[in-house]
Amino acid sequence: MKTNLITKTGYDDLKTELDFLWREKRPAVTKKVNWAAALGDRSENADYQYNKKLLREIDRRVRFLSQRIENLRVVEYSPEQEGKIYFGAMVLIENESGDRKQFRIVGVDEIYGRTDYISIDSPMARALLKKEVDDEALVRSPSGETYWSIIDISYEKTVT
Repeated sequence: MKTNLITKTGYDDLKTELDFLWREKRPAVTKKVNWAAALGDRSENADYQYNKKLLREIDRRVRFLSQRIENLRVVEYSPEQEGKIYFGAMVLIENESGDRKQFRIVGVDEIYGRTDYISIDSPMARALLKKEVDDEALVRSPSGETYWSIIDISYEKTVT
């Protein structure tokens, strides 16, 4: 099950993408489709077919973003979070072998294309929630069990 939580930054990014697709990209592609359609035979018109397919992809993404944004709950920083790991935390951890990882715990909509973000729904994030610096967390994943020590916790303080 996907959690419907998102950081303020992630929410703003999705809104920006939706605005760009609807106000800039879709009108530009629509113009190309109309131009290519005016050339005649559409069955062998590569410009028309490509841009028509692109338009369908844009419309699909616009529909998805519109529905998803409606259902998201923005979680903003709160001073009460300090010292413990909650949604939005930037965490530095170390395992028994001395391997270190640093990442931010965010919503599933924010992790794509990022190696420094993990989903709140991941086994790692679930194991770390509510832990403090110097605590240990047992992370159970498909690759096995690993103990991680919490080295540092910080939060991005956003102003609304």
